[in-house]
Amino acid sequence: MSEKISPDHPKADLGFPEGGLRAWLVVLGTGLVLSSTCSLNVSCSVGLVSSWGVFQTYYATELLSGTDPSNIAWIGSIQYFLVYLPSLLSGRLFDFGYLKLPMAIASTVLVAALLLLAQCTAYWQVLLCQGLTCGLACGTMYGPAMTVLGHWFRDRLGIAVGIASLGVSFGGTVFPILIRKLIPVVGFPWTMRILAFVIAASLICANLAVARRLPPTPSNGKIISFVILKNKAFTTYTISGFFAFQALWTLSTYLDQSAQAAGISPDFSVYLLSILNASAAFGRIGGGLVMDRIGPINTMIPFNLVAATLIYTWPTAKDQASFIVIAALYGVASGPISTMFLTPLYRLVGDADDLGGRLGMASSLSAFGDLFGLPIAGALLQTPLRFQAIGLYGGSTFTISILGMFLMKWLVLGNLHGKF
Repeated sequence: MSEKISPDHPKADLGFPEGGLRAWLVVLGTGLVLSSTCSLNVSCSVGLVSSWGVFQTYYATELLSGTDPSNIAWIGSIQYFLVYLPSLLSGRLFDFGYLKLPMAIASTVLVAALLLLAQCTAYWQVLLCQGLTCGLACGTMYGPAMTVLGHWFRDRLGIAVGIASLGVSFGGTVFPILIRKLIPVVGFPWTMRILAFVIAASLICANLAVARRLPPTPSNGKIISFVILKNKAFTTYTISGFFAFQALWTLSTYLDQSAQAAGISPDFSVYLLSILNASAAFGRIGGGLVMDRIGPINTMIPFNLVAATLIYTWPTAKDQASFIVIAALYGVASGPISTMFLTPLYRLVGDADDLGGRLGMASSLSAFGDLFGLPIAGALLQTPLRFQAIGLYGGSTFTISILGMFLMKWLVLGNLHGKF
């Protein structure tokens, strides 16, 4: 069974629609993928990924209370990592014309994994279901869902990505509250089942809405090509992403725990992650609008700088008001970073025909930052400095990422003041 588009598909219509009903339906579909997946971690399934902080707290205090926090962090770290890693393969398959079949399979696997997570009682079971299986399913959908926007938008790509990324904010706002409020009422197993049913409905709509526009790239026999790494600007930006992703999820993951350690009531601290994810909507829309005007790198650098500053200062928060301010501002600053990371590469990589493989390469290599970031933060939590150590680590790795973005801009333009 194949839904591969014929290589003979006419190439006459290579102009980008920049709008219209079909294009905006694709944006809607991408948003539904993001809300269903990215919220699990901090879950596209990214909204599901964005809810990881509430899972981290629950596992550390209830389900896996006897497990080392650094080991628990590996579950979220692997999940974040796998959201981006499969893009290396799924992006290339997208170039060859495959979109709907991999998405349908991944959607089914994600829902099944959540239903199995409801039965988990041991660390290795949670690691297998949530860390590995959910992560792989989310990652199989995430890369192609973001790449397909490049088939429909070019000049208005920033705002299209920003609107689609509202799905992460929605999922990351609703899911943490849903999870925390349902567990005491119906228990962890039924909470996961309800979550699975909600995500199943969302992904059915997403699978119907998302569609390619351009014909596939003829296969040259190579599933993975590393030729793009010869481009110094591309490689520099990928390394920059590696450091950014080490830092990106540290604050959102440990925000709830740090608030409780400062004496904030658990009944309130659960809302901090939702405040962060809701605030990220303003950063994503605002970042998208600004990006179309001044360029993606010129937009990403100041957002990264604010995010680094907030991670440095977050451990100094001592009361409810300061935690609210930190959560809201970090949401605005981190919003464009998490979902618009690939946008500077859309024009750098060249033809849209080869977009999936090259963006997948950047996502997959940068994802190693996700793999190491949270376990390192979990280990630092065991030191005398605790959250201060995590703040120093996260802020410093973000700073290194900013330096890489400046270098990438210089490699592309030959200066640091032009539009890019």
